[in-house]
Amino acid sequence: MAQTGVQLDTISCSICLDLLKDPVTIPCGHNYCMNCIKTHWDEEDEMQILSCPQCRQFFIPRPVLVKNTMLADLVEELKKTGLQAAPADHCYAGSEDVSCDVCTGRKLKAFKSCLVCLISFCEKHFQPHFESPAYEKHKLVDPSKKLQENICSRHDEVMKMFCCTDQQCICYLCSVDEHKGHDTVSAAAERTERQRELEVSRQNIQERIQDREKDVKELQQQVEAINRSADKAVEDSEKIFTQLILLIQKRSSDVKQQVRSQQETEVSRVKELQEKLEQEITELKRKDAEMKKLSHTEDHTQFLHNYPSLSALSESTSSINIRPLRYFKDVTAAVSELRDKLQDFLREKWTNVSLTVTEEDVLLPQPEPKTRADFLKYSHQITLDQNTTNTYLLLSEENRKSTSMSQQQSYSSHPDRFTCWQVLSRESLTGRCYWEVEWRGRGVHLAIAYKNINRVGRSNKCRFGFNDKSWALRCEKNSYTFWYNRIQTPVSGPPSSRVGVYLDHSAGILSFYSVSETMTLLHRVQTTFIQPLYAGLWFHYGFGDTAEFCKLK
Repeated sequence: MAQTGVQLDTISCSICLDLLKDPVTIPCGHNYCMNCIKTHWDEEDEMQILSCPQCRQFFIPRPVLVKNTMLADLVEELKKTGLQAAPADHCYAGSEDVSCDVCTGRKLKAFKSCLVCLISFCEKHFQPHFESPAYEKHKLVDPSKKLQENICSRHDEVMKMFCCTDQQCICYLCSVDEHKGHDTVSAAAERTERQRELEVSRQNIQERIQDREKDVKELQQQVEAINRSADKAVEDSEKIFTQLILLIQKRSSDVKQQVRSQQETEVSRVKELQEKLEQEITELKRKDAEMKKLSHTEDHTQFLHNYPSLSALSESTSSINIRPLRYFKDVTAAVSELRDKLQDFLREKWTNVSLTVTEEDVLLPQPEPKTRADFLKYSHQITLDQNTTNTYLLLSEENRKSTSMSQQQSYSSHPDRFTCWQVLSRESLTGRCYWEVEWRGRGVHLAIAYKNINRVGRSNKCRFGFNDKSWALRCEKNSYTFWYNRIQTPVSGPPSSRVGVYLDHSAGILSFYSVSETMTLLHRVQTTFIQPLYAGLWFHYGFGDTAEFCKLK
């Protein structure tokens, strides 16, 4: 047996402390599992130092590992005879482990704990519980250090009862002593009840986990959709801006070509005239020289004889009227005017582009504001577009106020102008926006509409709230009415000359509020908006009514 013990030590790996698997012998003579020594050397190889884990002998270069067939055969033979290696160090109980209560000397780790015996067993000492019928009713659990907590500290009995009154475990003697008359059940019965509650709680947790996993999956899909959409928007924007740049470069080239062509024409004409003038100057100088020579002739007869021979002067070139030195300054002025208009247009539209980007909702819908301070966080400055204004409406207060007039105003013709008494805002509305309108008179429609709503005629296609392209709240002195697609909805609420409008474009929410000392919801719409929206006004009673988009702080 002693010899066998030596053999068992010999065939144990000092790294994994188990029987050798694919044994190899390294140059110093020690044996290891092939995977164990390879893993050990892979870690050492990073420091370029290879050594034996037992004797610390160094090896350069790295030894080639070859399976030791003799040791491998020996291990297989010992496995067939049922022999095992002596307990390795990792099989003994440490300070943090549950130890076997039966072992003497150095104790092994516990394999199971018995709730009847109230002690823990290693795998060897556990065998009687597994083999003998006398232990069939014993309750075995995973190793536990808390077995003594099952013993009543007062009566030294196992606590197999549960006091529902005091919500604690007790022993049988406790149930007839200090817990007498209390509502008591067996610990097993209480466990069954609590187990059922636990399963219900677990089911709820698992359902929440499934819901959250579904949400996570949807959010991941949202991230992918956002990335695709953003990439597409960047790609398309770059193409559009490239087209704009090419268009401006083309116009710049056209202007340059036209200026150079006109320059060439004008310079050629001036040079031609300059040559004629220079020829005339030469001719005049020659005549002047002849006359000077004749004037110095002393012989009177000769002077009179030669005087008729002087040819008459040719007709002089007409006088030159040179314009003020402006030349191509008018071109520069025209290009400068174009630049200024383009800058104004880009500045106006860039606000819309920027708002569309920054207010794009990429997560869950945001809750609707509750207080006026919350609404003011989304306040939006709105001005009215003169090109859409009906000719009987007068704009004032920096185009924030509109008044219905009895006489037509002198607006220039424009295809966007309404023929009914309506007007739209200059700014498009996307994302979350809030604005307030102060109105006076008999009544006014406060509306939002798509830009492609009809402008010409007095049919329902043009009127706010009478088609599927606009939504409108009709405000009168003592009543409100909401209109959409010719459908009328009565609205109740406190009368107010100031109405707040909240729009969440992506969520499809449109809300109207009566604004005084408090805010009262008048009407709320939940729909889907497929285009940017514009704020609008419709004066349906005729002249004398006003509505102004308020400046909000």
